[in-house]
Amino acid sequence: MTTKISGSAKRILVTGGAGFIGSHLCERLLEQGNEVLCVDNFFTGRRRNVVKLFDYAGFELLRHDVTFPLYAEVDEIYNLACPASPVHYQFDPVQTTKTSVVGAINMLGLAKRLKIPVFQASTSEVYGDPHVHPQTEDYWGNVNPIGPRSCYDEGKRCAETLFFDYYRQHGVKIKVIRIFNTYGPNMHPADGRVVSNFIVQALKGEDITIYGDGLQTRSFCYVDDLVRGFMAMMAGPDDFTGPMNLGNPGEFTMMQLAEQVIELTGSKSQIVYRPLPQDDPRQRQPNIDQARERFGWEPEVPLREGLKKTIAYFDGLLKE
Repeated sequence: MTTKISGSAKRILVTGGAGFIGSHLCERLLEQGNEVLCVDNFFTGRRRNVVKLFDYAGFELLRHDVTFPLYAEVDEIYNLACPASPVHYQFDPVQTTKTSVVGAINMLGLAKRLKIPVFQASTSEVYGDPHVHPQTEDYWGNVNPIGPRSCYDEGKRCAETLFFDYYRQHGVKIKVIRIFNTYGPNMHPADGRVVSNFIVQALKGEDITIYGDGLQTRSFCYVDDLVRGFMAMMAGPDDFTGPMNLGNPGEFTMMQLAEQVIELTGSKSQIVYRPLPQDDPRQRQPNIDQARERFGWEPEVPLREGLKKTIAYFDGLLKE
């Protein structure tokens, strides 16, 4: 359905807009009557994620790498550009760090010039393999600076540093969100993350691979809930910068997730075990008190319901 652009509509730049989360954010912003400039270099983003958005009068797609300067006239920036799965961000670790750091500098510079708010999609990976559980925003983390995951972990930590230095030094309006494990339609089928891995393996009738003993935990947030939190944060008062956790505090072991995926797909897949990758965190669970208190935000989609929607998406994808 085509939405007409109203006179009060904002023009919003979304970097990484053809990615998993970015494509959902673009759609929600368009549904509200905004114009959206979706920027992506298509390293992990996919055109199929946004092709239906061309039905909106206010949608524009630009192939661009955020490590190069971008000149545009917009009212807000959501900076989501960066590969987020270990398979993809470890493929070219130097480029991953550049995307987080140089990309942040370029988006902050644009926001500074235009005097507009800029949103940073940070990550729970800034906490590393945490010694504090659940993780609160004042925890500084336990991160290996020279391991195979460091390009992403430390890249995102440096990006946060840049955001807060631009805020203190230049008065740039910033919003920083730390995303915990998110899943849903538009995930890349080969991104190597646990939800997509388990679902694709189950639908194909392949063995489901668990790394480690299966007792390590994650907290899974459905993408619609996350995007709702993004937009609440951006609409919030200028003096609240974050960082703020967004995620589902419900905690599940990898074994519990695998068993639920097998049940919901009706698969006959068997579970097999492989060694745990280096620096893989044992526990990951957000404390979302800040999001609850400031915005009344908390996840609404139960894991079982979200998995059903995600399974339906991948089932359709595999049948194409």
